[in-house]
Amino acid sequence: MKLPYTTIAALLAPTLVFTLVSTLAYGQAPAPGGNPLTRHYREGETLTYHMTGVNEDWHYTADATSTVKKNAGGSYIEEFRWTAMTSNGQPVTLAPAMAEFRETLSLDPSLMPSGPDLSKVGQDMVGPMLDLMTFYVDLWITNKVGLLQHAGDHFYVPNPQPSSWADGARVIVGKDHIDFDLNIQSIDQAKQTAVVVVHHVPPSHPNMQFPADWMQAPVADTPNNWVEVTKTKDGKYNAGVGKETFDVTIIVSTADGKILSATMENPVVTSSRECEDAALTKC
Repeated sequence: MKLPYTTIAALLAPTLVFTLVSTLAYGQAPAPGGNPLTRHYREGETLTYHMTGVNEDWHYTADATSTVKKNAGGSYIEEFRWTAMTSNGQPVTLAPAMAEFRETLSLDPSLMPSGPDLSKVGQDMVGPMLDLMTFYVDLWITNKVGLLQHAGDHFYVPNPQPSSWADGARVIVGKDHIDFDLNIQSIDQAKQTAVVVVHHVPPSHPNMQFPADWMQAPVADTPNNWVEVTKTKDGKYNAGVGKETFDVTIIVSTADGKILSATMENPVVTSSRECEDAALTKC
């Protein structure tokens, strides 16, 4: 059983938090009416983040700062620069390449989300970067659908293809396939906030290719939608397959569409083996 847990929350919240403080600059002004979740970007706006996560016995914190810019096509993007990290309470020295690396995310529905090049980041940074991307992609999809505007609104989005977190070095194979169950749980007009809940659930027929035959048998009550193969320091392979789900809750400002806080619970029920060969037959 693998249970990553990540939260993001406003300043002065309890532990397991992702703290966001924003400084606004001149730019796009919010439009009255319309979708209450729409992100109203301001060019030059900066956001400072502090994220805390728990993944089984690994506890981490990570800090990032983003700057809102326009790309060549005129769409708004946020360039994130990761600046600090701790692992199980100990400071982590980020690789020099991280000083130049930028993770680009956006809530602009005109842009298709794309993942960062994980081959260019340290192993410890993969988790925080993908966790932050999950929050953004969930809210991006909700905005892209454009049909959720009132408390109780719900929409199911089938996902046509799996996603990958393999870095080609330590993680040889890393894929999952999930659909999106989008919900607006509530809207508070006085506080100008909306609560968005996104359930990530296995498709009825996951589009997954497994590197070994033994991975085909369902581990839980649905077809397997998660697989990971990592290479160990002694040249062996840790291989796992199973069922993955996410439950994400995001509190959004209805004034400008920024994420004010969020939580994510990501259980993975797996069957794992240690194998001597890349074909995963000698396990």
